[in-house]
Amino acid sequence: MTRDNLQFLDAGSGALARRIAYRRTQGAGTPVVWLGGFKSDMQSTKAIAIDDWCRAHGRPMLRMDYMGHGESSGDFCDGTISLWAEDAAAILERVVREPAIIVGSSMGGWIALLIAKRLHEAGKKGPAGLVLIAPASDFTEALMWPQFPPAVRDEIMTKGVFLLPSAYAPEPTPITRALIEDGRQNLVLGAPFQVGCPVHILQGMQDPDVPFSHALKLVEHLPLDPVVVTMVSDGDHRLSRPQDIERLVAAVAGMEG
Repeated sequence: MTRDNLQFLDAGSGALARRIAYRRTQGAGTPVVWLGGFKSDMQSTKAIAIDDWCRAHGRPMLRMDYMGHGESSGDFCDGTISLWAEDAAAILERVVREPAIIVGSSMGGWIALLIAKRLHEAGKKGPAGLVLIAPASDFTEALMWPQFPPAVRDEIMTKGVFLLPSAYAPEPTPITRALIEDGRQNLVLGAPFQVGCPVHILQGMQDPDVPFSHALKLVEHLPLDPVVVTMVSDGDHRLSRPQDIERLVAAVAGMEG
């Protein structure tokens, strides 16, 4: 397939029916699946870099966009962690159909953990491995809500949305009441849990959005899984510099499939 071979998977029903955009690179071996971050998409620097590596090494790769992200249908404001996790699970179940190395960036790390945790608890075969870049586990409740001043919290609860200025885009990011309330139904850091596969976390120590202490808290919640943490002393949240990309590709290449 060419880089531009865009495909869609139908998901949801009724008012939440949506078309989930994805691109696949054919190859042999354990597939690699990219789960992007909050308001990111499958054309990000890191996603393309992993796709390039997979192409060069004949490995299968899938990149996707959640509802309201990138080339998928739907309104971003209607999205929640539950819906975006459903999108990722549908891609894994209906398109990939075999244990994959899931690379989750920021919010994608939370979604990857949710999927792996639920599969393990259900006694089903889960991912072959998780590579998590600045995993923003529980970010709506642990990293976002506590930082909002009372006036912002009130606006979210009464008006249903707050337009949060973004450091990564010229337009603000809508933070909805539904996102916050749904996030509370998907928390993973309340008690130790198991994902049943190797985990490699890459975390910048200069990350203003997901502090490195948050990554260490996640490690404490995975006592039964083999976890490796790479701390990048001068790394930011994106970890998209050439040296960061090298570390990311090495983590994917070193993950047992």
